[in-house]
Amino acid sequence: MDVGNTKLIGGWLCLDFANTADWHDSDHPEEGLNSYSDLISWSRHVDILTDGEARQLLQEARPHPKTAKAVLERAVTLREAVYQIFSAIASHIYPNASDLTTLNTELHEAMTRMQIKPTDGGYSLIYAVKESTLDQMLWPIARSAADLLTSDKLERISKCSAKDCGWLFLDMSRNRSRRWCDMKDCGNRAKARRHYQRKRVAHTSSH
Repeated sequence: MDVGNTKLIGGWLCLDFANTADWHDSDHPEEGLNSYSDLISWSRHVDILTDGEARQLLQEARPHPKTAKAVLERAVTLREAVYQIFSAIASHIYPNASDLTTLNTELHEAMTRMQIKPTDGGYSLIYAVKESTLDQMLWPIARSAADLLTSDKLERISKCSAKDCGWLFLDMSRNRSRRWCDMKDCGNRAKARRHYQRKRVAHTSSH
């Protein structure tokens, strides 16, 4: 996964996580999380891990490849559940109960790690991280999905209109007219396709 080229177009952490598979709405999505290292790189890319935390987790994962693989599998399972939940909501369909169960399982794990910590200005909610906690990047993702599901932005969730793309995003346009994940990619492809079809029709009509 080339993290340098990973676009964050979702507008919300859990939606960007759902978009870690390309062509997600097709029969052959392209997986972006192929290793625990990919998961670490993406987590660093979206700033839910610091450089130091990323290095430490990779170091701790080396002698525990089975545990790291299990975390990766949990991450992909969570990603698919999040994708299905918000894809259903974007289509005005009630999410599948099994996907909500998957999210709730990870959310429970995240909430058991949370603590109130005094700060200069009051108090803050933090994650209590212990050594060898290889799944710590999943906690803010699960929390992000729960926050979005219970927010007033739920009706703003949308899916790219391009065939097979499937990327999710918050449509924050004034009249909710955003159709594409990215105008430079799917938007331009659709524009080029319409232009080609018009030329083809015009050519056919002239003969």
